[in-house]
Amino acid sequence: MIKARPFLKWAGGKRQLLNELEANFPPHILETKEIDLYIEPFVGGGALFFYLLSNYSVKKSIINDINQDLMLTYKVIKLFPEELIKRLEVIQTEYLKLNTEKRKEYFYNKLREPYNKLKINYKKKDKKSWVEKSALLIAINKTCFNGLYRQNSKGEFNVPVGRYKNPKILDEENLRNVSKLLQNTNILCSSYDTIGIPDDKKAFIYFDPPYRPLSITSSFTKYSKGDFDDNDQKELAKYFRKLDKDSHYLLLSNSNPKSTNLKDDFFEKLYKGFSINTVLAKRYINSKSNGRGEISELLIKNY
Repeated sequence: MIKARPFLKWAGGKRQLLNELEANFPPHILETKEIDLYIEPFVGGGALFFYLLSNYSVKKSIINDINQDLMLTYKVIKLFPEELIKRLEVIQTEYLKLNTEKRKEYFYNKLREPYNKLKINYKKKDKKSWVEKSALLIAINKTCFNGLYRQNSKGEFNVPVGRYKNPKILDEENLRNVSKLLQNTNILCSSYDTIGIPDDKKAFIYFDPPYRPLSITSSFTKYSKGDFDDNDQKELAKYFRKLDKDSHYLLLSNSNPKSTNLKDDFFEKLYKGFSINTVLAKRYINSKSNGRGEISELLIKNY
């Protein structure tokens, strides 16, 4: 079986939570190791997605996210892996031979600025511009501060350069494996509630939305220009209930408000009647080292 892992570091990534997530899969999936249709409406870096495709028999999958450049990169890896690898090889060779100061200049002048300036037609397939945009995104992700993805109000990537002695900008083997696993995957970029689910399929759907922030400073919801506020969380819960009535298997992750306020029962009210479990997860993307410890999160399911 082909093994692959996320090709980007992504805020809220689930790599450290895979065991807990798997323990909460639908029983028939754990028993058979087979999934007819897997859907992830907020795929992000895709830690669970790649784990499933690497360890389970997944006949068909649909992944979605509102971040256009992220989903473009998934498409490029699926369609043009060799062209992407060649471009990343050039970037990595150029970057690694530079000293710290020159790397800083390279990051801003050769990676971040061109990335922000390169305008893409996401609907019209253009191999050259698609590959370039995706290569720049991957290179920035591997060399920026803490692997963050953040945009300003203009939609421009604004994370500063990071300090890595020997960043692995190109991982040929993983990119080729990712490409192979994506061949039976439908890659979308739209609102989570517009994903078309075949009427004859009972899907396993994992929701990993932007988390409800535990404090103003802890919010990572701005990985695109829009916010995901309490009203959005409520709309998502309505959609969750709609899919529940259609007998799909649903699993959802979110922050645990009780970590900072024992009286905050926001999610208990929102998902009343469903199974709500707490799990411990490790934070790795945080500007302060003392903010990278274990924290309680919620897993909500309808089975």
